[in-house]
Amino acid sequence: MTSVIDPKTIGKPVRPRRHVRTLTGYTPETDESGKEKWPRGDEKTWKEGFRSVNTEVPSITKSIVNHVQTSLARQAYNLDDLGAYQAAALSVRDDLILNWNETQMHYTRKAPKRAYYLSLEFLMGRTFDNALLNLGLKEQYREGITKLGFNMEDLLEQERDAALGNGGLGRLAACYLDSSASQELPVWGYGLRYQYGIFQQLISPEGQQLEQPDPWLAGGENPWELPRLDVTYEVRFYGTAERLPEGRALWQGGQEVLAVAYDVMVPGCYTKNTNNLRLWESKPKRGFDLNSFNAGDYEHAVESSNSAAAITSVLYPNDHTTFGKELRLKQQYFWTAASLADIVRRFKNIGKPFSAFPDYVAIQLNDTHPTLAIPELMRILIDEEEIPWGKAWDIVTNTVFYTNHTVLPEALEKWPVPLMEHLLPRHMQIIYDINLFFLQAVEKKFPGDRDRLARMSLIEEGFPKQVRMAHLACIGSRKVNGVAELHSELVRTTILKDFVEFEGPSKFSNVTNGITPRRWLDQCNPELSALISKTLKVDKSVWLKDLDKLKELLPYAEDAGFRKEWAAIKQRNKERLAHHVQTTLGLTVNTHAMFDVQIKRLHEYKRQTLNILGVIHRYLTLKQMTAAERKKVNPRVVFFAGKAAPGYYIAKLTIRLIVNAARIINADPETRDLLTVYFLPDYSVSLAEVLIPASDISQHISTAGTEASGTSNMKFCLNGGLLVGTVDGANIEIAEAVGENNVFFFGHLTPAVEDLRYQHMYHPVPVEEKCPPLAKVLDCVASGMFGDGGVYEPLLNTIRQHDYYLITEDFESYIGALAMVDQAYLDKEEWIKKSIRTTANMGKFSSDRAILEYAESFWNIEPVKVA
Repeated sequence: MTSVIDPKTIGKPVRPRRHVRTLTGYTPETDESGKEKWPRGDEKTWKEGFRSVNTEVPSITKSIVNHVQTSLARQAYNLDDLGAYQAAALSVRDDLILNWNETQMHYTRKAPKRAYYLSLEFLMGRTFDNALLNLGLKEQYREGITKLGFNMEDLLEQERDAALGNGGLGRLAACYLDSSASQELPVWGYGLRYQYGIFQQLISPEGQQLEQPDPWLAGGENPWELPRLDVTYEVRFYGTAERLPEGRALWQGGQEVLAVAYDVMVPGCYTKNTNNLRLWESKPKRGFDLNSFNAGDYEHAVESSNSAAAITSVLYPNDHTTFGKELRLKQQYFWTAASLADIVRRFKNIGKPFSAFPDYVAIQLNDTHPTLAIPELMRILIDEEEIPWGKAWDIVTNTVFYTNHTVLPEALEKWPVPLMEHLLPRHMQIIYDINLFFLQAVEKKFPGDRDRLARMSLIEEGFPKQVRMAHLACIGSRKVNGVAELHSELVRTTILKDFVEFEGPSKFSNVTNGITPRRWLDQCNPELSALISKTLKVDKSVWLKDLDKLKELLPYAEDAGFRKEWAAIKQRNKERLAHHVQTTLGLTVNTHAMFDVQIKRLHEYKRQTLNILGVIHRYLTLKQMTAAERKKVNPRVVFFAGKAAPGYYIAKLTIRLIVNAARIINADPETRDLLTVYFLPDYSVSLAEVLIPASDISQHISTAGTEASGTSNMKFCLNGGLLVGTVDGANIEIAEAVGENNVFFFGHLTPAVEDLRYQHMYHPVPVEEKCPPLAKVLDCVASGMFGDGGVYEPLLNTIRQHDYYLITEDFESYIGALAMVDQAYLDKEEWIKKSIRTTANMGKFSSDRAILEYAESFWNIEPVKVA
């Protein structure tokens, strides 16, 4: 005899012990008196070996040098800035882990209700500076790094932005995690560990956006994450689902992929509480197929490995192809399935019955991407825990919450039924069951209203049929919210109107977005932060966690000395941005001009097109002026930054027009002292931290009723930049807070938009008649003034034909608003007063306020302070 093995297991990884007695799932045993028992070894020896957070410079430098020697295997003789950054980052991570350990152990002991924030994006930005700020150790590390012969700013520049997001959705999620920890709330984030992120943006000589992979993890492991190889879950795709008695089903066959956890510590500001962002990486359950390799079938030998790894390779794979669409759906299920398995495992450790699940767990869906969590939780409860269908649905609908981020119909996710049946057969069965149960209830309340049934169905009829994910998220959630007052009202009265009528208005509410002031004022604008602390005569730890204290700055708007300091800081921030442009692009910026900034992902509804057409109009106007007239003109520098989705042709044409218009305008000797334009490629959180403090004005000019909220508008205003915008999204609430005399509004209002679109469709008026100044601009572009005019015809035709986003309607009003800006800027002292008042009134827009609103009004969770 000999030992034998099942041939099917050859090549499969040996499974480690599954998350038993680890940091988040184990508490000490107690004796009869309730005293905790020490688990093993000599307690005194263990405790003598424990270390605490390094707060003194000598211990900090010792920790950094230790990592240079041991973690990096280097010496002082061969250590460069990158190596010094890595050692310093690992030193900070050690401190974060200590607090993280205590926080997780404390949560496990207390067993509070926890909230889990599911977001496909977490745009965290650079971690080093943020971690030092929240730990309160920035100056100590600065001194220690200096003593070791390095410069803090040089080390900060070595860190790459984590490529885990693209825009406002991901930055909002990052702010909420930061604020949750700072407010001592037990909140975890769940996302995907993308190998390449979305893409690195380059610009071709013709002005075309080019995309290349963003290998943000290149050069070794990310020092801010902790691989948790003991936390793995199997995720199934394809196969067959056979229904069993009592509502259960057996889902088997298909492909199985491993989800492996990576934890990122999220420290709270001036508190020991340190929460967690758990990211999932996909790996093959069966790795390299040696039998296929030996048979000469090399492609099949690595097929399983490549297929699994592709799931977490890139953020938002292009879904214009069948493969891309399937991969995107795979991503969403892989992430929600692994996250639900982890959440359920943690709940089971408490030892409570599943009827208590909503008392211990709240799951927040950040947009529709994680909506598959609803049928997945149903599958776990019904198929694995054998809970009856009705009770399972009751648990789900008291656990899940849904944040809507759009009212654009084309942005509401839908998935083809054939794809869902092929990839997730069991989930499609559950969705059909939910739909039948739901529509029967609708029919009971509105008998005979077949049109209503068709509108509210989870399944949209067509070829092929589609699953409406927003409808599923709505009916499967306890509460639904929008992210600005106008947006939430539009959600209630347009896309989810039928659901409001059926379930009542109390389920539908608003939580206006917020931003974390730690990053968006203290980190990106440290001089202004220091001035605020000096003026208010309080440590920044006070006002950064209570932003309403900024109102105490209002009287200082009348103080000439304070205004002088304020203006000087703005000027130095402009010079910092100009230096960045000089060193990265080799271009010179006039720092004495007004800085006009628009930084957003490129989309027609955000109307970067309106902005660049306005710039061209300004250029043409300058060309027609006499030399004497030009002397009266307010010089302006216009900055654009943002990425277009790889398959979004019109958005990419807008980038091309911006780049080529800038090339012509900046080279014109008659006007370049009065108007220059820059497109800064590869927009990121780090670039925003340089752009935002330097702005005099920022543009938030979406077509009314299309922007859910916006958060960049809040960041600019918090830094004293004045807002130019439409009456849309959070612009409205910002104007209410800072005073309408401190913002510049233009354009039609939301109620008029649909009528105007109707007129464009059925009673079109040529641009030449409706808006002659715009027609002249379009003709200049078409004539080839900024390169081959024929290239831009598809973009120009979106305006000439139908003009869905109302550029022809709003253009003259927009030009008028910019003229008002020019006039106001001439009075420099009054302008500075407006800037001060704007910052002073931004307290409402802190993410600390928003996350407390979620905690109290939605999740019903309470702060749990770690001593």
